[in-house]
Amino acid sequence: MIASSGTASLPLHFGKPPQFFLERMSKLTEAVIESVVQSYGPNEVLTRFSDPLWFQSLAAVGGMQWSSSGSTACVLGSVRRRINARSKELGLFIAGGKGRHSYRAPAQIEQHADKTGLNGTELIRACDLSRRVDQNCVQDSYSLYQQWFLVSNEDGWCAINQGLNTDTRRARRYHWRSENVRDFCSDPHTAIVGPRGGQILNLADARAESTRNHIVALTQDNPSNVVAAARGIDFGNYHEVRESDVNLKRLGAVLAMANGNEIGNFEDLVSLKGIGPHTLKSLALVSEVIHGDSSRFSDPARFSFATGGKDCHPAPWDIKTADETIQHLTETIEQSKLGFKDKSSALKRLHRATKHIEDTKSPEADIEAYSKAEWARLEKDGGYTFMGRVIPGVTRALVGLQNALLYGKSDDKKSN
Repeated sequence: MIASSGTASLPLHFGKPPQFFLERMSKLTEAVIESVVQSYGPNEVLTRFSDPLWFQSLAAVGGMQWSSSGSTACVLGSVRRRINARSKELGLFIAGGKGRHSYRAPAQIEQHADKTGLNGTELIRACDLSRRVDQNCVQDSYSLYQQWFLVSNEDGWCAINQGLNTDTRRARRYHWRSENVRDFCSDPHTAIVGPRGGQILNLADARAESTRNHIVALTQDNPSNVVAAARGIDFGNYHEVRESDVNLKRLGAVLAMANGNEIGNFEDLVSLKGIGPHTLKSLALVSEVIHGDSSRFSDPARFSFATGGKDCHPAPWDIKTADETIQHLTETIEQSKLGFKDKSSALKRLHRATKHIEDTKSPEADIEAYSKAEWARLEKDGGYTFMGRVIPGVTRALVGLQNALLYGKSDDKKSN
């Protein structure tokens, strides 16, 4: 079970991913969501999306920059049409969006409820109150500019709101899950995590009850400071993946499974033999996103090693591996629908087998060596970035300027 709800604080990233990237990311995200539905049901999808660490891991495994604030709009925006077109089949619906599109969420929920018989009044109320709490009651200098509201066919819901602080150039994402909300006016969040050295005035905290007559009207008196953190993460102002961002033992187990002969030691993974090492590595990380428990997502940066990233960290985006991963997942899902569970079971066991290597052999990954080798390979084999195909010698030089351009400092691994 994924521990749901929490907050992620991320550096602001600009730009728009290219269409060739968004199309593949949406296909991969759709396949992951459908796999979770097949294995655990639609409500589990809501629970996972309400976990900020799992959400960032999903974005990274799809090729987004591991710390990017743009993950919210890109992941949800690119997959919304695919999921909503199959809402009856999958039992899921995504409302809302970025900017002016966020205000369309109530009308979209109402239309969906009319078609499905869900309790539209209660869902719209939850959508509205989650936005108002994060905008008006959580006074943390972040102004909301995104609201996403996910609904299951069983009246469950998940809200993902995102705010922006233009002074610090940081974005903050707030995650909600219906099963955790007992009272919108009193501790509806599992946690609110503030920036380093900062404080949050939370008028929806239970300790502010004496000053709270109406959730929207509360703007004065003495709200309490929220100091406890549960599921949350504060991403640093840098692009590169550092050793401190990754559980090297977990990543080492994935690389050992993909590049060694380890898969031959697990007879029940015979259906995965013959898959190339790069796709096997990607599938191992995707299988963890689908089947891993909540303890596995404390280092979302690790999942950027699945296919690389559009911003070239830890290496350029491997479009061939991404396509092969999508194809394998799609075939697995279709065969499961027909009653053939071999591939689906193998994907689940792949995660267990990788974890067994992690527990018994304790390998550790060398991030610097891995990144260097991947750059060399993908400069020859057609790696991609948000700028298009990698140009040997040129693309890497441009990527090295990212930190200085975005954060006003050099790409120094010791900087924070």
